[in-house]
Amino acid sequence: MGIAGDIVIIVMAAFIGALLAQRLRQPLILGYILAGVAVGPHTGGVTVSGIHEIEMLAEIGIALLLFALGLEFSFKELKPIRRIALIGTPIQIFLTMVFGFCTGQAFGWPWMQSLWFGALISLSSTMVLLKTLENQGRMGTLSSRVMIGMLIVQDLTIVPMMIILPQLNHPRAGLPLLAMAAVKAVCFLLVMIIAGTRVIPLVMKRVAHWNSRELFLLSTVAMGLGIGYGTYLFGLSFAFGAFVAGMLLSESDYGYQALSDIIPLRDIFSLLFFTSVGMLFDPRYLINHLGTVMLLVLIIMVGKGLIFGFLSKAFGYRNVIPLAMALGLSQVGEFSFVLARVGVSTHSISADFYSLILTTTIITMFLTPFVSGWTTPLYALRNKWGKAYTFQTINLPEQGLKDHLVIAGGGRVGQYIADVLQKIGVCFVIIEFDCRRVEQLKSFGFPLIYGDASQPVILEAANIERSKLLLVTTPAAVVARAITLLVKKIQPDLHVVTRADSLDQMKEFQNNGVYHIVQPELETGLEFTRQALLHLDLPIERIQQFTDEIRHNLYQPLYDSQTEYKSIAQLENSSRLFQLTWITIQPGSPLAGMSIGQSKIRTLTGVTIAGILREGLLNSNPDPDFNLEEQDTLGVLGTTEQLTAFRNLSKSPELEKA
Repeated sequence: MGIAGDIVIIVMAAFIGALLAQRLRQPLILGYILAGVAVGPHTGGVTVSGIHEIEMLAEIGIALLLFALGLEFSFKELKPIRRIALIGTPIQIFLTMVFGFCTGQAFGWPWMQSLWFGALISLSSTMVLLKTLENQGRMGTLSSRVMIGMLIVQDLTIVPMMIILPQLNHPRAGLPLLAMAAVKAVCFLLVMIIAGTRVIPLVMKRVAHWNSRELFLLSTVAMGLGIGYGTYLFGLSFAFGAFVAGMLLSESDYGYQALSDIIPLRDIFSLLFFTSVGMLFDPRYLINHLGTVMLLVLIIMVGKGLIFGFLSKAFGYRNVIPLAMALGLSQVGEFSFVLARVGVSTHSISADFYSLILTTTIITMFLTPFVSGWTTPLYALRNKWGKAYTFQTINLPEQGLKDHLVIAGGGRVGQYIADVLQKIGVCFVIIEFDCRRVEQLKSFGFPLIYGDASQPVILEAANIERSKLLLVTTPAAVVARAITLLVKKIQPDLHVVTRADSLDQMKEFQNNGVYHIVQPELETGLEFTRQALLHLDLPIERIQQFTDEIRHNLYQPLYDSQTEYKSIAQLENSSRLFQLTWITIQPGSPLAGMSIGQSKIRTLTGVTIAGILREGLLNSNPDPDFNLEEQDTLGVLGTTEQLTAFRNLSKSPELEKA
């Protein structure tokens, strides 16, 4: 069957590899690479015959990867961590390139090969890290946002690297060639900006108006690959053009739809790319060069880890963030494969060096989930044996802290809680270790302590022993766990409320004696479901029974171990059985002109009038003598049957005869 048969083999092998990776809770791309190793020419068995043709198809995968990256790129996402992302990332890349160059010289490599080595190891893996953070429940934490922001900027640097590095092959003519490449790139960008702001929006608007999903997808792919091929004919990189096309399309009104349509196609071609990478992996090469490969893996991961750790501290990040970045970003990324292929095709690096880089990169990717998993135990060990932190108190009450609430974490959730507590006059204090958040909290006038809540001296400053409740709002499970364990040692009877992103985390917190655990995703999903079922006019009792069953199954450990918690949950669930509904008295209603007492609403229907809205003013808990008028909006409490009876009563002519 030729290439068709090869594609079938690759897809089936990738499917098995993906299932294995999913079973082991590893990124799917590692399964694709393993599949490529299995069907490659170096392992025997079922082998793909047309490797060169598959590699050519994989080039489309590279272009679609960069095209999708351009579609996803947004400066808004970089705004909260823009300093370290836009300034720190170039510094990190430069330091890593210098580190890689020195390493290459120590190994006795030529200077050009050493320079390429530094460039190749300067990039980390976006796909592997995202899957790792997702599996570890750390998505949404400050450390994850910083890492993802730096990875976005790293991915963008692949474009100038692909243009600049090949031109350095000719030291004498390199500068003119580099200048020519820069001129071509600038000219291309100017043409694309003009076309992107005038031509592309018109084309996409016309295609979108035809309401053909298939034609819209075809136009999106044609635009990305067509512009990429145009840059190739212009003497620049095919992938560079695809990236620029994605960035231009992302600024149009159809960027999100284009991204959603292109992702499945991108994933299929990416499968071919990563599988073709696996085909080039030679186990015999690893065996023959085991010492060199493992030494390089150690040097790369330790060196990059130190660079990321010190850089994050230099930009003011503390707590677990430097450790999380050091362990999470120490691998070599998938775009290094793209850059390495450019190096081979331009004869900048040898095939043997490419095999060395390929083998080293794959091993660092495989090690990432395990190395990143050390964050929690190492952070706990560091807190146990590390030196105590200094702290600063801000806006604390003169009479001191007593019978107060302690909020560990001044992010969005912590700020919302503090705002409510401040308005109702409840004594509280926030503990926050991010200096940027501290400045923001300080401007709000909140009482706060600048320090790490997982340190005894900080909890002592918050007078944790005389507090009523601890709210751990930080989404970082490792930090929440450290705080909880320490608090339970200092004040075992103190009630602690924390959040969890997974069932495993919830069980762990429950075993540590946490009083209440909140799962944001579950509660959000249940409220969406409840609103959907209410709009379908299902009885409130059935809706509440359904949501109660789900909540009860998840929080079963808490129900079984804490009778008080079960009682509170039952009261909360019972309160949801009564629905506050706003009903307007229409013209001609027999209720108009009657007082609440005369209408006998409570006796006839069972509902309770909680409030009446009239001309923008709310009359809460109205007296029986309150006269109802047309266009009054009544807030009534009751079950579904009671609300139905009230609606019928408000329209019933029999009421006037009563």
